[in-house]
Amino acid sequence: MMKFIATACLAAMPFVYAAAEGYQVNAQSTKQAGMGHVGVAMKLGAESMHFNPAGLVFMDKTVDLSAGVSGVFAHAKYTNGDYVAKSDNTPSTPLYVYAGFKIYDNLAAGISINTPYGSGINWGENWKGSHLIQEIALKAFNIQPTISWKIFDKLSIGAGLMMEFGNIKLNRALIGPGEMTYMGNYMLQGLSQMLPPEQIAALMPVVKPVFDEMARYDDAAPASVALRGDAGIRFGFNVGAMYDINDKFTVGVSYRSKVTAKVDEGSIDLKYANEEHFTQLVGQINTLVSQFGPALGITNSISIPALNTGTFASELPLPSNWNVGLTYRPTSDWIVSGEVQFVGWGAYDQLAIHFSPSSLSAYDMTADKKYENTRIYRVGAQYAATDRLDIRFGAYFDESPVKDDYLNPETPSMDKLGITAGLSFRPLERLSVDFAFSYVTGFGRDGSYTDEYMLMKTIPNVPDAYRIRTFSGHYNAYALMPALGVSYSF
Repeated sequence: MMKFIATACLAAMPFVYAAAEGYQVNAQSTKQAGMGHVGVAMKLGAESMHFNPAGLVFMDKTVDLSAGVSGVFAHAKYTNGDYVAKSDNTPSTPLYVYAGFKIYDNLAAGISINTPYGSGINWGENWKGSHLIQEIALKAFNIQPTISWKIFDKLSIGAGLMMEFGNIKLNRALIGPGEMTYMGNYMLQGLSQMLPPEQIAALMPVVKPVFDEMARYDDAAPASVALRGDAGIRFGFNVGAMYDINDKFTVGVSYRSKVTAKVDEGSIDLKYANEEHFTQLVGQINTLVSQFGPALGITNSISIPALNTGTFASELPLPSNWNVGLTYRPTSDWIVSGEVQFVGWGAYDQLAIHFSPSSLSAYDMTADKKYENTRIYRVGAQYAATDRLDIRFGAYFDESPVKDDYLNPETPSMDKLGITAGLSFRPLERLSVDFAFSYVTGFGRDGSYTDEYMLMKTIPNVPDAYRIRTFSGHYNAYALMPALGVSYSF
């Protein structure tokens, strides 16, 4: 049996990527979305539970409630020479809900629900990179009870327990477009080196009809895999501190720990462009293999192991985040804040996939990812235009964690610049309606990803020149992110 299904699942599995760099989402507050997502050194009421739990204790009222949703309209483009492919993504809708409660003047608590991680990209079933990815969608949710304590007037600390869970769906071609013809040409080349031209000509009436049928999949993926899995609850923590240097300056620091998401029993489905035709074609190929395979060193017939009768297990690190920021209040109407976020993407070094039951464990595989730690630089400002209207704007620069030679279309990763704006209108003193809009553009980059032709695994001792393939090209991406939120305190 071939191991190409295992390797196919392996290259596609990384739950990954879109929204921010990697698979981290910047959509935890509509107000802060308008300010470039700053917040670690700001007193945001209930919304501080995400940005810096130490800020929760500075709530003005006894109860502070906040909720909102964003729409992420992401677009990616791949080009290589004259070939162009564009993603066709379903918009994603990350959301958040915060509820904060003032217990004493120096003590507050709360609970939040948000979506700190997620992604989605759909390149289509039959594009040239379908052997790496067709479609992927990830959703990760976080429930966080939080407590915040003001040690004295200028200094506060806070901590939250993160309970994260989510789900993944992923589609990938097991055999990419043109791969059947590629293997057939390799076999024919081997025969031509062993047999004189007249014998090759005599064989063509037998071989050519099979090759013609294989050519029907030059522009289509004959077989694909669909992975589905739920990640159980995993625990982490979110801690922070905040200090007022004076009336104009506040400094803040927070840390969100790494959480490892695990799928213990994901489901596997196999899909075919035309199952009946493909099954017949495999039978014809195996007939040729039985006749000429031993002479070519082909010892295995082509078959697809029944992975769809089993399950898979894997895990993915949701990286740690260090945030350090400074807020400046030059006048009563203006707030300016900047911060640096250190993202621990270096934790994503390797991906491992394990198949069950034990009869399928021979297909377990690993793949290097070699992500690098990155930084995000943020700056934002808020202006109180009237007693009822606040205006915000901001920007951020987000570094890519992916190296050039690991650039995969499942991760069209690149440095990104985000430009943001927003406003809040208070029709009532205690009610705020918030709007924000973000435009995120990637700095286009060239890159490549190397893997193996899955079908060539049936042929032992194939030289790397024929067994290894590199998928290269130029990637661009951008996203539009409108957001709507509402908050109420009493």
